[in-house]
Amino acid sequence: MNGNASINDPALLASEVGSFAIDSREVQPGGVFFALSQPDYKNNGFNGDFDDSTPFVSSAFEKGAAACVVRQDRFDEHSEALARFGDRLIFVDDSIAAFQRLAHGVYLEWGKPVVAITGSAGKTTAKELTAHVLASGGRKVLRNIKNYNNGLGHPLTVLNLAADKSYDVAVLEMGMSTPMNEIARLCRITPPDVAVELNVLSVHVEHLGSIENVAKAKAELIEGMKTGGVAVLNADDPRVAAMESLSKGRTITFGIKTPADVRAEKIEFKRFGETTFTLSYRGDRSEVNFPLNGKHNILNALAAATVGISFGMTVAEIAKSLETVAPPPQRGEVLHFADGFTIINDSYNSNPAALLSMVETLFEGSAGTKRKIVVAGEMLELGPDAAKIHRETGEKIAASGIDMLIGVRGLANDMVAGANSAGLTADFAGDSEAAGDLLKDIVAPGDVILVKGSRGVRTEKVIEKLLEKFQLEVKDTE
Repeated sequence: MNGNASINDPALLASEVGSFAIDSREVQPGGVFFALSQPDYKNNGFNGDFDDSTPFVSSAFEKGAAACVVRQDRFDEHSEALARFGDRLIFVDDSIAAFQRLAHGVYLEWGKPVVAITGSAGKTTAKELTAHVLASGGRKVLRNIKNYNNGLGHPLTVLNLAADKSYDVAVLEMGMSTPMNEIARLCRITPPDVAVELNVLSVHVEHLGSIENVAKAKAELIEGMKTGGVAVLNADDPRVAAMESLSKGRTITFGIKTPADVRAEKIEFKRFGETTFTLSYRGDRSEVNFPLNGKHNILNALAAATVGISFGMTVAEIAKSLETVAPPPQRGEVLHFADGFTIINDSYNSNPAALLSMVETLFEGSAGTKRKIVVAGEMLELGPDAAKIHRETGEKIAASGIDMLIGVRGLANDMVAGANSAGLTADFAGDSEAAGDLLKDIVAPGDVILVKGSRGVRTEKVIEKLLEKFQLEVKDTE
């Protein structure tokens, strides 16, 4: 596995392994289980306390594992239970580091292009749009599922290449939340051929201290790109635009407000799920009927389009592809109810800029509707000024022209106070279930409701409460 690995049975080196797991419950017959422990997490930039999985080595073997990777010191602690498996154990100094080195080795053997995407908001949507665009050009695309964008999820994704080397390109989002050089570590596993920077927002400042430090952390993606690669930068974000000086190859910019290589022009919002714009690149233009909502998603589409251009696709090909995309679950998902109201389910994550962007989207897409209602959960990891930020966000929501705000949990109470002080009708709910109960008693035909919150607030439960009382509109399949 590397120079620091110790293998008691040399025959293991000749074994064909097609699956790898860090959860003993997910071990496949013939696979390899990596037993992780607190020192591994600490050494590799993970915050918090984590369970030692060395005691689950036995159950991994019971499920058919060919081998298990363990730290020598953890084996010594559990030697009585694990001694009988000694010839099938691989000893390492750091299980997570070994896991990442293995993924890097698999990547090197595969040897095809990697598109890496980061940003404070929109990573998953941009990843899905990019994968969709590239796949429409006939490429087989590997992409990380869910939010597998950290030091464990990323290598788990890459290790899929051990079982299937036929992928033509990997589109991988890279996340960070600490000052532990997380993106730089991910770039060492898979150095990007195309590095996409979406935005820099006041997210994770609790751990990084300032938005300037967030920008430095995000810039690790451009610093870690391959020499001669392509940097794809959002020209509308000054902190992203400034990263051009770090590019090790060609730079292509995208934007709406600012002069850029790839642009969206003549943007028109009809109703939710009906947006049109003109995609433009160096004089080539094509109309796009885009099924997602809001300028933030148009920027995500422009990022995907720019990647497509870097792979040699035409503007017309990209425009046609963008017309067939669908939002990932809980990320701008539009739900039309039979009773005549509409929910925009954006429950996956939240921060002040993303929330206000979605409020703008709500307003833009709700012309002629009855009421515009925002259900906004507490926003997490905003640092010592979190209460003030929530209050200011409430004031800005009140100024946006919406009709009602429901704040959900914790510091959302400050958001409600800010909205009330600015003259908006606003209520507070202690949790998402209570917010759902409140909403289902007041919702009426013609209403359009944005539901948005950080993952820990579980605002998807608001929609679950509505579904207890109301049915979704049945689509006409004819």
